[in-house]
Amino acid sequence: MSHLMFKLAHISDVHLGPLPRLSIRELASKRITGFVNWHRNRRKHLFGGTLDLLLDDIKSKQADHLAVTGDLVNLASGIEIRTAAEWLKTLGDPAFTSVVPGNHDAYVPGSYEKAMRAWYPYVQGDHAPAEWPEDRRIFPYLRIRDRVALIGCSTAVATPPFAASGFYSARQARETVNMLRAAGAAGLFRVVMIHHPPIRGATSFYKRMIGIRRFAAVVSTGGAELVLHGHTHLNTLHWLRGQTGPVPVIGIASASQGPGGLKPPAAYNLFTIDGNPGAWELKAERFSVNARGDDVEDQGVDILV
Repeated sequence: MSHLMFKLAHISDVHLGPLPRLSIRELASKRITGFVNWHRNRRKHLFGGTLDLLLDDIKSKQADHLAVTGDLVNLASGIEIRTAAEWLKTLGDPAFTSVVPGNHDAYVPGSYEKAMRAWYPYVQGDHAPAEWPEDRRIFPYLRIRDRVALIGCSTAVATPPFAASGFYSARQARETVNMLRAAGAAGLFRVVMIHHPPIRGATSFYKRMIGIRRFAAVVSTGGAELVLHGHTHLNTLHWLRGQTGPVPVIGIASASQGPGGLKPPAAYNLFTIDGNPGAWELKAERFSVNARGDDVEDQGVDILV
């Protein structure tokens, strides 16, 4: 084993709750459908305590970096966005936490920009402007930590009621390919973070990612070693064709999901990255909240590369 041994933790779909009081004006939009869904379904199974359990366990494992693949909030109201910004600060230095947005973070028109401004230190590339850029183009971003390249992409767009789809643009695809190629030439282990699963059939039609074929072409031509996503609230493993072999595409349960629901309880993945270009070693361990909801259990290890 080499000296690298980089540990990357991955959580997603935080859905910080409970919902704050919203004005009639705030509810006079798509938010009303999400508001009803929260009170009928989500609030019964999403608990902040499970998130705290995961974060405490991640800290005990001494992870070098934390990837958060979207849906920090529920309805993207102003108070939720500000609360999420304060929560991010509790995780520590923004240099050690990388975030990409989800569809709930862009729930209604205008909320995406508000969220990205508030969370900018966590979605800021290494060579990005110190302040919010005038052209608002912050994705994809590139962060290099040790010999790992973290590339954050966005599929977050406001959608009509009863839709939760995402969009991966041609511009992002071109820039992502360039980042992946440069990182590969520099001998870095490349991790792509995205919210919607870039896998056909992984979600229902109204929750799908538009641009799946485009993303697959990015990975096959630019090269990558690992893709992380959220959105489905499921622990999944798929594969995409890469330059030299299959690339693992890994999803994770919601970080706030309590036990006893239809979806698996809150979990995180811990990836140990070692080796060298052409001979990378990737170990994936999953840790999940137990059936009582009071502790985190080891769910096993997979050697992926």
